[in-house]
Amino acid sequence: MARKNKILDIEDIHTYYGESYVIQGLSLYVEEHEAVSILGRNGVGKTTTLRSVMGLTPPREGKIHIDGTQTTRWPAHKVSRMGVAYVPAERHIFPGLSVEENLLLAARPGRGKDAWDLEKVYRQFPILSDRRKQDGSTLSGGEQQMLAIGRALVSNPKIIILDEPSQGRSPLMVEMVTDVVRDFCVASGITLLVVEQNYRMALNVATRHYLMGTKGRIEGIATTSELREDPQIIQNHLAV
Repeated sequence: MARKNKILDIEDIHTYYGESYVIQGLSLYVEEHEAVSILGRNGVGKTTTLRSVMGLTPPREGKIHIDGTQTTRWPAHKVSRMGVAYVPAERHIFPGLSVEENLLLAARPGRGKDAWDLEKVYRQFPILSDRRKQDGSTLSGGEQQMLAIGRALVSNPKIIILDEPSQGRSPLMVEMVTDVVRDFCVASGITLLVVEQNYRMALNVATRHYLMGTKGRIEGIATTSELREDPQIIQNHLAV
């Protein structure tokens, strides 16, 4: 079977925070319409990987390509314009702006019947329609997560990058966020990269998984089926 187009291709990147050598030679890729996760313990470099992609903490060495264009060390706003929607763990809802204003800030025109616009987001997330005039920062945690994902969708991205969407959430909220990602992102064929420590969520939304060890080193790659059939793999990589 012919390989699909690589929407994200990371080649041997090395990233530092000051003198701290955080990512030491990371390579991975995400193909078009693929849902992929990076699984690893806290502190191994998962979020730094995403910050490297977004240009927030640029790598000193290595290359990053987005849809065939090298974007290594580009500023975040330029990476975003390449079609990368980043949903950080903190969600970054703009206070003082309504739900609708938060969405409109990110809106970009899409193409074809699968394009996302404001009304399509409201159809998928009726609670956001009901609260479109409410200050986005006053929504509940789960509603803010819907808004953050809706804001990503309405930008009609080539890829959505989610950083720890289950972090600090109650089990009920984790289930709701999982449903949102699976039903409105994965089911729509949107290319997705999810960084998670919660492997149960990752297995429910992604089909292929990079197992990250310390310093951003990839210690294994597995499919969802392989991880479900051999729980010891998860235990070896995620147990404290």
